[in-house]
Amino acid sequence: MTKHIQFPDPHQQQHRELQVLHEVARTLTASLDLDQVLSGIMQQMSQAFLPESWSLLTLDEETQQLVFAAGAEETLVHKRIPVGEGVAGWVALHGEPLILNNPQQDARYLADASSAGNGKRAAESMVCLPLRARGHTQGVIQLVNCKMEELRPQQIFLLQALCDYAAIAIQNARVLEQVQRLTITDDCTGLYNARHMYAMLDSALERCAKKHQPVGLIFLDLDHFKEVNDTHGHLQGSQLLAEVAALIRNNIGPLGSAFRYGGDEFVILLPNMGKESCINTARLLLEMIQKTSFLAESGLAVRLGASFGVACAPEDGRSLHEVIRAADTAMYAVKNSTRNGVQAAGAARMEPGLQAVPARSRHEL
Repeated sequence: MTKHIQFPDPHQQQHRELQVLHEVARTLTASLDLDQVLSGIMQQMSQAFLPESWSLLTLDEETQQLVFAAGAEETLVHKRIPVGEGVAGWVALHGEPLILNNPQQDARYLADASSAGNGKRAAESMVCLPLRARGHTQGVIQLVNCKMEELRPQQIFLLQALCDYAAIAIQNARVLEQVQRLTITDDCTGLYNARHMYAMLDSALERCAKKHQPVGLIFLDLDHFKEVNDTHGHLQGSQLLAEVAALIRNNIGPLGSAFRYGGDEFVILLPNMGKESCINTARLLLEMIQKTSFLAESGLAVRLGASFGVACAPEDGRSLHEVIRAADTAMYAVKNSTRNGVQAAGAARMEPGLQAVPARSRHEL
């Protein structure tokens, strides 16, 4: 008896491939959420090629590492591979696809990053393709244990088209992230700007009210900063502000956020930090500023002081404007008297290293 082999109808196959591309294109244009877009692309890819396992890795350009952003194996998510290591690392480095029938015999194979996982058989085949947009590698997709006999040139073309969609999605997300970052960042210091400060402080105060946790706020103004601009010019003044910003950012801990409020004024937001801890942070920053010689790389040795004001919610206010006014009032108490010191809002008596708070500030009518 003759056995008849049924080959897939090329028209039906073409229709399915066009449908896959249509679904991916619709996903790409329907959302700006990168995770949602990549999940949709990988879902279509998984259905089209039926791998036992798959992974999508994005490139961290700063560290030159591939990060597992999504995959069938949750244990791999967030794992990192240096560019150049493993099959995926080689593909990212060279920007070329790799199709391996016996990957375990390949010197580039990394078992812990390439297996089918979940107790399934080890990788017997791998398809690994770069995600490239505008001439740059954005990441890598790897499929483990596909039906290699079905990967004809037309299917490889479809696979590469899906990779192009994924690369475009990553590129768009990074551009959007950069635009969003620019709207909330001060371009001179690299700190958040005042607009973002109001948004973050408002959110912190909401959490404070719900969870009964304190929120600390520090205002600081550099003393005699105008003399730096007058003596050394505005370019050096801007560089000095950037150096002060870096000093602040590096000394407020992982939970703190720093902002350039305007001119030579800075604000520090310290969630879950009470008044005494905020005062200690302000004293530390003042000491660091006093000890630092700024503009050293320019052959200068500029020494500075600063006036600090500290307030804490809900002790010194519950609304955004109340807390800001309390910290600003305390800062201007130092500014208008001794300068180069730290003042806590609402201090009823003189404390070591602290100045008394006057009755008025620039915010009072």
